[in-house]
Amino acid sequence: MDYFATDKLVEPEKGDLLISEPYLPDPNFERTVILLCEHDENGSFGFVLNKPSKSQLSELIEETDGFESDVYIGGPVQQNTLHFLHKSPAKLNGDKEIVNGVYWGIDFENLVSSINMKVVEPSDLKFFVGYSGWSEGQLLDELKAKSWIVYKKATPELVFELNPDELWKEALNNMGGKFKVISNYPTDPRLN
Repeated sequence: MDYFATDKLVEPEKGDLLISEPYLPDPNFERTVILLCEHDENGSFGFVLNKPSKSQLSELIEETDGFESDVYIGGPVQQNTLHFLHKSPAKLNGDKEIVNGVYWGIDFENLVSSINMKVVEPSDLKFFVGYSGWSEGQLLDELKAKSWIVYKKATPELVFELNPDELWKEALNNMGGKFKVISNYPTDPRLN
């Protein structure tokens, strides 16, 4: 049954979530949820919120020794780069607001200082190696091919608080209707 058959194309915006369709064949994006941080005429980029790496922040940045925070695989592009999101504008200022209560961190020096002064907690932050990116028009082509479901306007709870293993299903459940049905699709339909 094609649950996407009558869907109109939902134009994504900065701050929306991209939820991969249940059987997306790309292993980089299987059952992923991406926070879209930029989307304009030049292209799009964001971070996969639910694909943990095996690293902790203290393993990647020596100056944060003892600050145990998971690091996620933000996407397949430039996995030699480190990025962060946070929900503490009063503690980490000068960063870019993506959506109400979610900020894209820019100042790593300020971040490390805030960590060492114990101004921020691991629950305030989410770290990523690499990112997900699309060239001009590429994301819209993927949306037309029904590769992604657009969840309008992420919340800090979805970005920071949900268990990564539950995020894909919970985001679809929050959308209700046919998306709640999609959230129950088995990972491998042959095992159903």
